[in-house]
Amino acid sequence: MNPHQILQHTRHRPVPMPRGPWLMRQTWRDLLFTHWPVDEQEIAPYIPQGLILDKWEGRPWVSVSPFRVDPLRLRGLPPIPFVHEFLEVNVRTYVVHDNKPGVLFLTLEASSRLAVAGARIGARLPYHHADMHSRGQEDNMIEYSSRRTLKSNEEALFQGMYKAAETSSFHASPGTLTHWLTERYCLYTSSPKHELFRGDIHHLPWPLYPAVLDLQANTIIQSFGLHHDPKPALQTYTPRLDVLLWPLKKV
Repeated sequence: MNPHQILQHTRHRPVPMPRGPWLMRQTWRDLLFTHWPVDEQEIAPYIPQGLILDKWEGRPWVSVSPFRVDPLRLRGLPPIPFVHEFLEVNVRTYVVHDNKPGVLFLTLEASSRLAVAGARIGARLPYHHADMHSRGQEDNMIEYSSRRTLKSNEEALFQGMYKAAETSSFHASPGTLTHWLTERYCLYTSSPKHELFRGDIHHLPWPLYPAVLDLQANTIIQSFGLHHDPKPALQTYTPRLDVLLWPLKKV
C-alpha cells in the first residue's frame, strides 16, 4: 500500500495525526505480538522522567514482537542498501505523556549492524545487534530465533515457531486489552541528558489473527530483571503492516 492510501485512513486513530511530513516508511512482515503483565516495582526503574507508566486494570504490561522489516525506505529515496531488509525483535512497555499514550522500548534487537548504528544515532533508540534467523515452514509456521550475548555472558534469547491460528483477521475493539496494547501511534525515548522525545507513527488498524505459538525460549524479558509467566497472556499474528514514521521531536 502506498503512503497516500495509508494517509487517507485516519478515523481509527485515538489521537490526531502528527504535523509535518513523514520521514520513513517501513513494512513489517510476519509479526508476532506476545504480551505479559509484569510487576510495577520491577519495571518502574526503566521509565524515564516525564513519562507515566500506563497500566491496564492496575498492572503494567510488556510485549515482545519478532518480525521482518522489508523494505525500509526514507522518503523520496529507494530502499537503502544493506539496511532495507532485516530481522527485528522489540521489547516494549506502555507509557503516557501529556495525555498521549505511546510505547517505550526496553530494547530493539536487529540483525543489521548498520540499522542498529543508524537507529541508535539518529533516533536515540536502544537498538542492539543480535544473531537472528527466520524461515518459513511448509505448514505456514514461521521459525524465528534471536540471540544476543550480554555483558554478563548470559543471553537475551527469543526462540519459537508461530503462525495464524485462523484464516480470518480482526481489528481490536476499543475498550479491549488487545486494542490498548496494539493501537498506539507514537513512541517515546530519552537522551543521556534525560531529554524526552516523541516519534509519531501512522498505519491502518492492525490486521490481527489469533496465533499458534510454540515458545521454546524467552529470556529477553528476564534480562531486565522482570518476572512473568512462561506463556504469554495474549498473542496475535500479523502478516503485513505498512507504517509511516515521523522525525523525533523534543517534548
